[in-house]
Amino acid sequence: MPDTAISDLQLPITASSFALRRTHFPDEIVFHTPGLKRFKTSEYGKQDAARFVSVSVTGTACALACEHCKMHILEGMTALPKFGGSLFDLCGELAERGARGVLISGGCDQHGRVPLLRHIPDLIRVRRELNLTIRVHPGLPDEDTVAGLAEVGVDGALVDIIGDDATIHQVYHLDTTIAEYEAVLECLERYHVPAVPHIILGLHFGQMRGEWTALDMIARHARKFLVLVILMPLTGTPMVDVTPPPVSEIAGFFALARRTLLTTPVMLGCARPLGKVKAEIDLAAVDAGLNGIAYPAEGVVAYAQSCGLTPKFVDACCGVQW
Repeated sequence: MPDTAISDLQLPITASSFALRRTHFPDEIVFHTPGLKRFKTSEYGKQDAARFVSVSVTGTACALACEHCKMHILEGMTALPKFGGSLFDLCGELAERGARGVLISGGCDQHGRVPLLRHIPDLIRVRRELNLTIRVHPGLPDEDTVAGLAEVGVDGALVDIIGDDATIHQVYHLDTTIAEYEAVLECLERYHVPAVPHIILGLHFGQMRGEWTALDMIARHARKFLVLVILMPLTGTPMVDVTPPPVSEIAGFFALARRTLLTTPVMLGCARPLGKVKAEIDLAAVDAGLNGIAYPAEGVVAYAQSCGLTPKFVDACCGVQW
């Protein structure tokens, strides 16, 4: 539950959250620019897109075809099948091109699992022989997969946490409940696999429904970081015309997450609406005391500096530090 032992509750929510950030963390904010897409603004133009590469072990295939994605997110990833199916060989080629880390992702099966288990031997070799940082998107992994990820020694397991059963059924097309999502967090914790939970604000067709429950679940278990993302209406999906939550509601959740997880880094991840609203969301993330932002909007770096924060850029996934 949120921490209520805050002496400055009479201040605006974002002001008290920013003060808490400065109490528990150094005055540094990290801007992440992974190679999933090209990034350049007047404030940063030195992205090395080859340094951190996202790989889909299923190409663009996914059994779920979720309402907000319809496999479009997979299209921007390097597809494993094109390289003969050997994940180690593909990672070796990426390392030769300058990669220092990889995100291993893919589409899910009908149970919500990304099929990573058969790639565990390759991932062990990638970690030990190539010394790459490894992040994974496992979906809802079973215990055997979690045990394998522990043997690999992955840097983080990125798991979407949903706190509303209707959202699970209607958006992800899964026949399960929020209890399974908490069970995944428990299993990762038991095997000491670093959990990097994600909450998608507005996932239920633009409505905030289970986000608070998801935050409560995350607070009960070990985690390396929390990543917050916003529903991004994508062309070619049933949600293309959906309106994401208002910035005021998003900002309030940012502040709640900061106050709930006082010593856990909280990041604003890659996905969020584009245009003017993106800049408003990014400024709200700084005000609420978040620790990092992926692909910051124009002017946000300067704004963070005006707040007394020192910017640092990392060409990799949220929370990766070379």
